[in-house]
Amino acid sequence: MAFNEETGKIWFNGELVNWKDANIHVLSHVVHYGSSVFEGIRCYNTKNGPAIFRLREHVERLVNSGKIYRMDIPYSVDEICDAIIETIKINNLKDCYIRPIAFRGYKELGVYPLNCPLDTVIAAWEWGKYLGEEAIENGVDLGVSTWRRMAPNTLPNMAKAGANYMNSQLAKMESLFNGFDEAIMLDYSGMVSEGSGENIFLVKDDVIYTPHSSLSILSGITRDSVIKLAKETEIEVKEEPIPREMLYLADEIFLTGTAAEITPVRSVDQIKIGAGKRGPVTQKLQEKFFNIVGGIEEDRFGWLTFVE
Repeated sequence: MAFNEETGKIWFNGELVNWKDANIHVLSHVVHYGSSVFEGIRCYNTKNGPAIFRLREHVERLVNSGKIYRMDIPYSVDEICDAIIETIKINNLKDCYIRPIAFRGYKELGVYPLNCPLDTVIAAWEWGKYLGEEAIENGVDLGVSTWRRMAPNTLPNMAKAGANYMNSQLAKMESLFNGFDEAIMLDYSGMVSEGSGENIFLVKDDVIYTPHSSLSILSGITRDSVIKLAKETEIEVKEEPIPREMLYLADEIFLTGTAAEITPVRSVDQIKIGAGKRGPVTQKLQEKFFNIVGGIEEDRFGWLTFVE
């Protein structure tokens, strides 16, 4: 999503600075080696006011991503949560996307990173549906990518790190150039892993299947939310290896993520999935999810942090 208005404030190492003044040096370590960890978080304008979806879980994952890369973020989880709320307030935002990021800054260059300072930044801006407004109802077309997810002991898939998304960019570009909306990526052994920036679920005979966390996926927070909603609805969820061909035989497929929310899939590799439109299980989970984040249903899981 393009930045149409470069106004407002960005939280930068504990200070609120003007949007256009939130700059780094071109010789910062992150520019040359991709040394960053980040999060994507949504704030929804509920009927009771703006509320951030699973704020603490996202910030805890940011800190854990940093831990994997030996990045000791110099702020506590509580301090980052408070800073995110402050950033939303100062920018007078309602529905918005939030991007906290920690990265190696400017001091020296070389692969060894620990002599460089660690910068922490929080930005927030208005952002619509990641795969388009119509995608939530009509679904998207996917293609299985020729690019695989990272194998174990190459890059850590459990970290939401900037460097990992070079892999995602290759798959995303390939999918769009081939006429698809999004990619499905396989893991190192050829099993279904995830999208370029989303987790994936299949429905077959009223059972939901999703790749296990050991299959080179980022364990998504929206993924976890959907599993909780499915179990509450007494829909069986199986986390297990999924072969590529099972995609073509599914009754329904949907993607989940902070940006994608819950997006149905109408085709994979130009093969129609089910009826070629949003299925009943996907719709039921969407309704439950959007009712909670919209403040229509009780927040029985404690997912919402109200800004005011």
